[in-house]
Amino acid sequence: MSNETIDTIRSQIQDNPIILYMKGSPQAPQCGFSAQTVQCLMACGQRFAYVDVLSNPDIRATLPEFSDWPTFPQLYVDGELVGGCDIITEMYQSGELQPLVEQAGAAAASE
Repeated sequence: MSNETIDTIRSQIQDNPIILYMKGSPQAPQCGFSAQTVQCLMACGQRFAYVDVLSNPDIRATLPEFSDWPTFPQLYVDGELVGGCDIITEMYQSGELQPLVEQAGAAAASE
């Protein structure tokens, strides 16, 4: 793992209260899991940052080791890994995702 890539990942997670590492973009997801995760996030109505791991091969290679999470997408809220598609979908359906991202979004807006 390159230290430079790890520093980039750390600063992305630190600088963005809600950040999604995904394949493609929210407007054009490149895999079904990323598309489903984006739908859940968009339904919560909060702005979020994203990183397309397909156009960032260093991050794509390094993030699974950094996070100890093998797959994409990966959602981070307030610096913490929340999980991937299954967890996000489950949290959305149970009503847990909305307050989590609203709190992070509100905290970011007040800074």
